[in-house]
Amino acid sequence: MANRKAGRGRSERTQDSQYYDDGGYTQDPYQNGYGDDGSQDGYDDGYDGYYTDDPYAGEYDDGGYAQEPYEEEPPRRQSGSGKKRTGQSRKKNSGRRGGKKNPTMIITVALIIFLVVAFGGKLYLDRYSYSRERADLNEYFGVADDTDIPITWNNALSDVRAKLIDGGYYMDLDSVRANLNSRFYYGVQNSDDTNGMIIYCLPTEKVVTQVGSSDVTIGDNTQTLDYVPAVKTDDGTVYLNLQFVQQYTDFSYTPYQDPNRLVIASDFTTQINVASVTKDTQVRTSGGIKSDILTDVAKDDQVTVLDQMDQWSQVATKDGIIGYVENKRLSDVTQTTETDPGVYTEPEYTTHQLGEKVNMAFHNVYSTAAAEDTLIQDTSRTKSVNVIAPTIFWVTDEAGDISSFASQYYVDTAHSLGYKVYAVVDNINSTELSDKSSFLHTLDSRSNLISQLMTQVQTYGYDGINVDFELIDQSYGQDYVEFIRELSIACRNAGLTLSVDNYPAYEFNDYYNIKEQGIFVDYVVIMGYDEHYAGSQEAGSVASISYVTEGIQMAVEKVDKSKIINAVPFYSRIWKTSNGAVTSEAYGMQDIADYIANNGMTETWDSETGQNYAERTDSDGALIQIWVEDDKSIQQKLDVMTSAGIAGVAEWKLEFDTASVWDVIAEYMAQ
Repeated sequence: MANRKAGRGRSERTQDSQYYDDGGYTQDPYQNGYGDDGSQDGYDDGYDGYYTDDPYAGEYDDGGYAQEPYEEEPPRRQSGSGKKRTGQSRKKNSGRRGGKKNPTMIITVALIIFLVVAFGGKLYLDRYSYSRERADLNEYFGVADDTDIPITWNNALSDVRAKLIDGGYYMDLDSVRANLNSRFYYGVQNSDDTNGMIIYCLPTEKVVTQVGSSDVTIGDNTQTLDYVPAVKTDDGTVYLNLQFVQQYTDFSYTPYQDPNRLVIASDFTTQINVASVTKDTQVRTSGGIKSDILTDVAKDDQVTVLDQMDQWSQVATKDGIIGYVENKRLSDVTQTTETDPGVYTEPEYTTHQLGEKVNMAFHNVYSTAAAEDTLIQDTSRTKSVNVIAPTIFWVTDEAGDISSFASQYYVDTAHSLGYKVYAVVDNINSTELSDKSSFLHTLDSRSNLISQLMTQVQTYGYDGINVDFELIDQSYGQDYVEFIRELSIACRNAGLTLSVDNYPAYEFNDYYNIKEQGIFVDYVVIMGYDEHYAGSQEAGSVASISYVTEGIQMAVEKVDKSKIINAVPFYSRIWKTSNGAVTSEAYGMQDIADYIANNGMTETWDSETGQNYAERTDSDGALIQIWVEDDKSIQQKLDVMTSAGIAGVAEWKLEFDTASVWDVIAEYMAQ
């Protein structure tokens, strides 16, 4: 009987340990989680089934191992001969206890082993299985409300936001101008206009729409759109409909849902890396299998690879999600560019240039009679001049009215001498105009100024207009550039040449925006002088060679060199420093030469400024200094211009010249 019970115990142990062989699993319940190469492919996007299909699930009941019931041994009778039987029984019982395995201990040991293995498996899965948690995309994009539209722009999450207004996608004007197209201009019709308008200048006509209206006027034609191109919110912010912007700008935008967002592409030249997805997988918040899922991508989807690491790559999906994908899920990485939708083609802003190297001499006049009387005399020493630019017009009030020294005799005489005549209009010579900028602010005042200029120029037969607006306040910068655009339309339509005078394009005056001028006008004239001017608190050169060189270099970086003219000075300043006070006066070339000779001063060449330098001390202790503009200094400037390959030279001004300096300029013109 003892042997029979022991045999039954071995059979039970065999059943309980059916998954063991020599201390190990004969069948690994997780073995299908491994690929042929030992990787955990089986757990990628599918490990949940291995948790629910637990081969041990039936072995548990209420958290404990279910024990198979054992047959209980029946109680024994005692004989009359109690001692002997008792002794025999004790002996037999002792033998049975020594040969029997304790089933409770077997079950406990098996349970412990199983729990250890199961816990180890769980730890393994916890470490190597892929997270199924999904990120909140509203939180990921930082969506504030239903009208807030995040943007993925050129494969990067953008700080710029769009706004959903009446079912249309709008962007604030400042963001449009900064990131898409700076040509959109917001202004007012007049001082009574509180709503405003959007103006966009094409080569030969303006596009105008009132804020809040669906009507758009292009030239003389008005059309009504099925959306409102421009709106203004309660806080005064102007927004443009991207559909309207796209009519005049080369970019694409695609809306996506859940959440509402836009994908914008505006860079169609930069090389990008794209790859194909080899297997359905997920894009995650970071490069790790435990990071949350942002979105799913399917086999053969295309993604843009932004950064490739050892095991993961940062990618951008077609619908604007930027996250991480395992490298093993990507293939066929190639370089390409974003596809240009071809919705917009930039029109040609044609020019009306001279057709040869320009030599433009400014003629400063103070009356019609003076202009007529001095024209022949002041041009008598010149050589190779092909354009003369008299100071004929000046702005007199905020309404854009002008005064004029226009003269038919002057124009006819100049033409007879072989000159084109570009009439100068300025804002600095009127004693009536106290504010040098405000006349540019409204469409009415700009239109009035342009109308008066065109009437005068066409009446007298001028060949072009030269704009010399100086001291413009930065707050009117956009108004100034818009005036140049609008004037260029009138000049282009009339076949007139438009040139604009500019300071060297330093950062502090970049609101003059010579880059935009360079698109609309025929010539951008750099005033390569006044490095030190009448109000300077230190004595110095009017136009050192480094100043001129830098001015030309900055211009060439922003404007086609075929449109750049550099103006040189025919004057120098005599500086006087006395008791710490600095003053100066400007004199022409011959007057400077006479002053130096009459005062016994000696000139020495200053290679740093590219000029001759002279100084003396007066009897009262005042220091007199002169940085001399002469043939040699002008030659240095012309050499820089030749190297830069720009369109030509201008001179300020006739009457300050000498005969010999024209020989130097004529040589430059002949090159």
